[in-house]
Amino acid sequence: MAAGRGAETPTDLTVTSLDANPIVQKLREFAPEALLGTLDFRGELTISLAAAEVRRICEFLRDAPDLSFRFLSDLTAVDHYPNEPRFKVVYHLFSIEHSRRLSLKVPLGGADPKVDSLVSVWPAADAFEREVFDLFGIRFEGHPDLRRILLPEDWEGHPLRKDYPTEGYR
Repeated sequence: MAAGRGAETPTDLTVTSLDANPIVQKLREFAPEALLGTLDFRGELTISLAAAEVRRICEFLRDAPDLSFRFLSDLTAVDHYPNEPRFKVVYHLFSIEHSRRLSLKVPLGGADPKVDSLVSVWPAADAFEREVFDLFGIRFEGHPDLRRILLPEDWEGHPLRKDYPTEGYR
């Protein structure tokens, strides 16, 4: 395992000196209250966002001509059980026009994990959000068809949660 990769904790995304980064500058101008932190690891920018601002920020990232993050390449989640915030929803974006990558992380509490759906921003989010819902139990508010995608409808629990029994519920 590469140094620093597997050891990430929920507090690793603290504000660092990335003021010169044009993406960070534009987001700070647009919605400074939404940015919880930034991290540059091996040249890849990660921005931690407040859950309430996700849709608005993503629409800005997609529509701003000098950013143009029009491609959602992946959406997943991480469970930091037993720490709080328990979950992080992770979005991987790509700007084809500018050949730039960006990761967004949205921390969510474990009691009622939910965040706005981004299907209206990137239609490709549909299947990704259903998969995260199915395996982690994170709800995507406003999703047009939020139901299981991999497991049977009568399956109990969410198997990628760290507190899920290794042999399933009995």
